[in-house]
Amino acid sequence: LNDVLDRLEASDSRIRVIRNYKQLRIAENTNAALLAATGDYIAFADHDDLLAPNALYENASAIRENPAAELLYSDEDKIGIGEKYMQPNMKPDFDPDFLRSVNYICHLLVVKKSLIDKVGMLDPAYDGAQDYDFVLRCTEATENIIHIPKILYHWRFFEGSTAANPESKTYAFEAGRRAIEAHYKRLGLPATVE
Repeated sequence: LNDVLDRLEASDSRIRVIRNYKQLRIAENTNAALLAATGDYIAFADHDDLLAPNALYENASAIRENPAAELLYSDEDKIGIGEKYMQPNMKPDFDPDFLRSVNYICHLLVVKKSLIDKVGMLDPAYDGAQDYDFVLRCTEATENIIHIPKILYHWRFFEGSTAANPESKTYAFEAGRRAIEAHYKRLGLPATVE
């Protein structure tokens, strides 16, 4: 594997391999990548999922049309064995009340680097729902949120994956509950999250 990574890195100056010499959890791994990122916007995608061929173009186009954009998200679906696309998730424009009940933003997520610098990176205390906590913090800090109503992200769907069975990671439910609870506390709103 190291040989493949070395060849890829040598083939294109835009490819940088980040080597971690200890096992990192989800938030720590993502934060290592954030520290290495040099762009004005950061796209969040899981290693085993697929972007639509026009995904980055659509985000760049939306930013060009809305220069104040700080957080962008798109619609998504799932991709199964045999490249079968299923379960399209056509999302609403930004709805804070809906977001407080489910992390519908999820993928594809693109965030302006200056917003990340303002709210901080992913918090390992919320592993399993680290992206939920992060999105909530981002939405607390900006009103410049753009929904791109196109399927630009395909979750890999296989037995045992979270896409196939959200209950495969029950610890994520508790982390999500705590993320929403922390969100309400930051807003100064008394709430019980169940």
